[in-house]
Amino acid sequence: MEDYLMIVFRTLFLYAVILIIFRLMGKREIGELSILDLVVFIMIGEMAVVAIERVHTPLFQAVVPMVLLMLVQITLAIISLKSKKFRNLVDGQPSIIINRGKIDENAMRKQRYNFDDLMTQLREKNIRSIADVEFAILESSGSLSVIEKLKDSNEEPQQGDITIPLILDGNIEEDNLKRINKTNLWLRQELKKKGYRDVKKISFCSYENGKFFIDLQDE
Repeated sequence: MEDYLMIVFRTLFLYAVILIIFRLMGKREIGELSILDLVVFIMIGEMAVVAIERVHTPLFQAVVPMVLLMLVQITLAIISLKSKKFRNLVDGQPSIIINRGKIDENAMRKQRYNFDDLMTQLREKNIRSIADVEFAILESSGSLSVIEKLKDSNEEPQQGDITIPLILDGNIEEDNLKRINKTNLWLRQELKKKGYRDVKKISFCSYENGKFFIDLQDE
């Protein structure tokens, strides 16, 4: 019974300690956590779990490394504020994924960022088509900042439309062709009409409202 009471006490105590530590380290949204923040949070969490389980180990031994990590994180955060080079080294730099309407596959490869990731984040921003994007910037936090193309004021928005990816990284998406009641042969013929004979050279191809959006690899 004594051990259970000790576990309850240590849990509540360490909960309070961690709240204070995180408060002192500053407020950040989860999506804005830097690599430094994430590493420190994980390590402190692991230390707390170990300290709760080892009821016969003095709490002081668990709190000291937590406080040390907090001080290290605060110090590095201050250095990061004052030094752009250090900030870029630790947090990385934003990458332009779409530049003036063109997809940069090289930047995507460097960030190990695929078309599924891109389409997911665009949908989260209520953007139905890559063709509507002028710039897309993958921030160091992993979020995607998007600047849409200017639309014709006379153009009426279409409701319920969604981009249908037909080619991803040179591979034809057969399931998506079935969704729009089209065939592989139809797609190849349409692409040939537009001067695209080699599907493998196409990094991304979508179809919406009877129009194609095509982006060639590394162009």
